[in-house]
Amino acid sequence: MGDADQSVTPAKRAEIAARTIDVDGNALTVIPDGPERFEALIGLIDRAKTSLRLLYYTYRADASGEAVRDALMRAVGRGVKVALLIDGFGSSTTPDTYFADLAKAGATFCRFNPSYGRRYLLRNHQKLALADDTRVLIGGFNVGDDYFGRSSEGAWRDLGLMVVGPAAARLAPYFDALMAWAKTKGSRMRDLRRLIHLHSETKGLLQWQFGAPMRRLSPWAVSTSRDLVHANDVEMIAAYFAPTGGVLKRIARAGGWGRARVITAAKSDNTATIAAARFTYGRLLKRGVEIYEYRPTKLHSKLLIMDDIVQIGSSNFDIRSLYLNMELMLRVDDPEFAGLMRQYFEGEISDSLRITPSLHAKRATLANRIKWALSFFLVTSADYTVTRRVNFGLE
Repeated sequence: MGDADQSVTPAKRAEIAARTIDVDGNALTVIPDGPERFEALIGLIDRAKTSLRLLYYTYRADASGEAVRDALMRAVGRGVKVALLIDGFGSSTTPDTYFADLAKAGATFCRFNPSYGRRYLLRNHQKLALADDTRVLIGGFNVGDDYFGRSSEGAWRDLGLMVVGPAAARLAPYFDALMAWAKTKGSRMRDLRRLIHLHSETKGLLQWQFGAPMRRLSPWAVSTSRDLVHANDVEMIAAYFAPTGGVLKRIARAGGWGRARVITAAKSDNTATIAAARFTYGRLLKRGVEIYEYRPTKLHSKLLIMDDIVQIGSSNFDIRSLYLNMELMLRVDDPEFAGLMRQYFEGEISDSLRITPSLHAKRATLANRIKWALSFFLVTSADYTVTRRVNFGLE
């Protein structure tokens, strides 16, 4: 597709998925395919001995959701302490009664901001499954059939990462504090922001970084902006791509003095997000940034590589993820892991169409330019302004 790199064969992709890299005493394993992520999640739950903490934006009442719920019931039955936190907006189609037996059996269950009040616009977009404070599965995927199927059969294209080691334990106090905040009636936004700052890390080869509505930038946004300023080689996979002008400038700068490549979605559950991303192409292409659109299926992956630094987790690269949503990202500073993720990136390019300046110009009819600009406004300025005003009215 386009002038993609055709050297990344299925065997090479399988090799990438099978490799485990040690970083600061932690074993990191990439899980790019849906069925394997499902197997990893169920295995994580079934092997838990003392504790399980799960946090998901979307939890669907389908076959996958039932299998995960049943695995959690088994865990409670063998004496494991289970806690499940889901987002009120992302999981709005799954009623609390779906988890009633799990709660009755002894698990802690909570819905993040369940009411349709002013705080409803605050969304917890994070995803994690932590077992025994030693193993954690993170990434962009939720609990639902669409996230655990084969992308070749129409499921979301996504990315997971298993982390085994001492870094996993550092998520436990964060989860517990967040659960306590969610369960407290009348909890304050300033307490949530304090929680985010307290648990976001700034030192070490592995850093857990969090995003949330802030008066300025969240810890994750600050870290990402700094890394982009100094990066000479940037690769990014962003299912939803609509950042601010300042962030676009940083990406363009890398394209001007080094290399910058961005993969966005050609297919999505929201066509406005595709149009919003296309609004940014012209500016980036002029500075030498390579842009690709992933074509086989709907793209949901979130990956950022900046020289020897990799960020992987729940965050997209749009205004809502950068400045409004609750997000969880793992920053990995390791050249071997960055090299592995660049191999993965090459594989995704091989399934993508390169957007050349001539192709972009051909697409940029007057009607399309209006559509792109309007979509960009709606998913950036309009959404950002409304949500920010609502959240900061809840001190």
